[in-house]
Amino acid sequence: MSPTTRPAVLWRLLYDSAARTEEVLALNVEELDLGNRRARVRRKGGAVDIIVWRTATARLLPRLLAGRRAGPVFLTDRRARVVLPPGDLDSDSGRARLSYRRAAELFEQTTGDCPGGPWTLHQLRHSALTHAAEDGANTSTLLAYSGHTSVASLARYARVSPEALARWQETRDPATRRR
Repeated sequence: MSPTTRPAVLWRLLYDSAARTEEVLALNVEELDLGNRRARVRRKGGAVDIIVWRTATARLLPRLLAGRRAGPVFLTDRRARVVLPPGDLDSDSGRARLSYRRAAELFEQTTGDCPGGPWTLHQLRHSALTHAAEDGANTSTLLAYSGHTSVASLARYARVSPEALARWQETRDPATRRR
C-alpha cells in the first residue's frame, strides 16, 4: 500500500466509526475483528468500547496491515528515530505508531485546497455524527456510535442542517404520504 493511501485508511476509519482520533491511533492489530468489522477501543475516561466500520474501511484495512498480526495499526512512513516503548513500534519494520500531530498535519495538507479547508481530523467526527443524525439515527444510536455518555455533549456534534430537517418533516407530512 502506498504511503499516501495509509492516511486515507485512517480518515475513512475515523469517519466510518465516528471515533475520536486518539482512540483509533491507539489501536493495535490484535484488537481488530476484521471479519465482523469492529475493534475494541479505550474511550475517553478509560471505558472499553467497540467501534464498527463499513465496507470501504473493511476492504482497505487488510491491505494496510499486509499480513501484520501485532503492533500498531497505523504506522509512520519511516523507522523511529528515538527510543519508544515496545508497544508503539512494529517489531518487524521498526516503524512507530502514527502520532496525532503527524496525522493532523497530513489531513490538513490534503484538505487545504478543498472548499472550507483546511479541515481538522475532529471535523470527520462532527461530520459522521451529523450525517447519522440527518439519516435518522436516534439518540441512543448516536450515543453508542460516538462513545458519548451525555446527550449534552453529543448535541454539540450532531447538528442537523435546515435542509435535512425539512426532508425529515416532509416524510412526516400526511399530505405528502398520500401522493
